Amino acid sequence: MTENPSEELIRALLAGATPEIAEQQLNDKLGLTFVDLTPERVSATMPVKGNLQPFGLLHGGANAVLAEALGSTLAALNAGPDRMALGLELSCTHHRPAIAGLVTGVATPVHVGRGTVTSAIEITDEAGKRTCTARLTCVVRDRTA
Repeated sequence: MTENPSEELIRALLAGATPEIAEQQLNDKLGLTFVDLTPERVSATMPVKGNLQPFGLLHGGANAVLAEALGSTLAALNAGPDRMALGLELSCTHHRPAIAGLVTGVATPVHVGRGTVTSAIEITDEAGKRTCTARLTCVVRDRTA
């Protein structure tokens, strides 16, 4: 993961993961950099370059990974240290293509309950235009050994 002020919190969320698993995070492969990490707002940037589909546009799956990373992190922050959040349902609407630069995703809670957390995720390009809107629901469970 890229070193930034949020790095320690991300490491805490991965607490208990073996080093082998902690080194294989999809977020790293896509170049995600977390910016905000609070129970009310999680944001991150992701480069378009390296995450393209064959026509030179940001891959829709990369949008989905960004949305899931943001929403599940938000859910984990709301779940607390003794619980874990697991993606249950993700939907993405791709509004316009991103072809260069960075996209920024912001997740905010829609519902925070004992058993589920639902997040709304907005992804925008560098001009501030919305490229994708997503919604993620995570189930919250007690951590297992």
